[in-house]
Amino acid sequence: MLFATGRSDLRRAVSIAAVTAALVVGVGAPAALADEAQAREMVSAMIKYLAAQQTLSFDVDSSLEVMAADGQKLAIASSGSVNMQRPDKLHVMRRGGFADVDMTFDGTTLSVLNRDAHIFAQSDLPGTIDQLVDKLRDEYHRPLPAADLLGADAEAVLLAEVTEVKDLGSGVIRGEECNHVGFRAPEVDWQMWIAQGDAPRPCRFIITSKTVDGWPQYTLDFSAWGAGAAAATFTLASDGAKKVEMKDIPDFDEIGGIYERK
Repeated sequence: MLFATGRSDLRRAVSIAAVTAALVVGVGAPAALADEAQAREMVSAMIKYLAAQQTLSFDVDSSLEVMAADGQKLAIASSGSVNMQRPDKLHVMRRGGFADVDMTFDGTTLSVLNRDAHIFAQSDLPGTIDQLVDKLRDEYHRPLPAADLLGADAEAVLLAEVTEVKDLGSGVIRGEECNHVGFRAPEVDWQMWIAQGDAPRPCRFIITSKTVDGWPQYTLDFSAWGAGAAAATFTLASDGAKKVEMKDIPDFDEIGGIYERK
């Protein structure tokens, strides 16, 4: 009779489990939560660590939740990589069901190849990575994955309009112990898992949109960090793709405007 539990018994078991979990969390919370200043210091240390790396590379897996017309919450998954050499070299790759894109920036020229659509675009955009990110977001409406974490003003951008800060203790991401912090703002909530130790890299970043029914989330999981890694190729060939205007290239990533912090 091990698997013959009745529906009422199942409901009772679930209720007991839920109450037990709530009690455990309630008892442990005061010990797990530190003050706001400590959580801010963790984020600040992460930003300073990333900013100190002149060359940097990492892989990123993303999951973008969308709300279907019937109310079902669905997730769009993709993977990619970022290679950067400060102040003005960048190579981003995205692979997923709705994105198969390579983008390079060599300090002078932005090149984008969309392999699915077999189209290629180039634009003269002299400047730094920070200037490129701003231009892509403001003029082309093409936010780049993890851009909020890598800019010179990353700390100010992340903490803009924050109304509540929590240190949520620790968690383990892919076997690595991380500090877990949570922040709230009027339109979005976000959580960060930051690696403990001398290299406080981000391991997971979750943004929750509060302006959309169902509160969908955008999750970035980071891995294969290479601080001081060898420079990648920062130029891109068309591979025979049709050349188009930059505005005609589909989004570089699946992330929608509902997750952007203004």
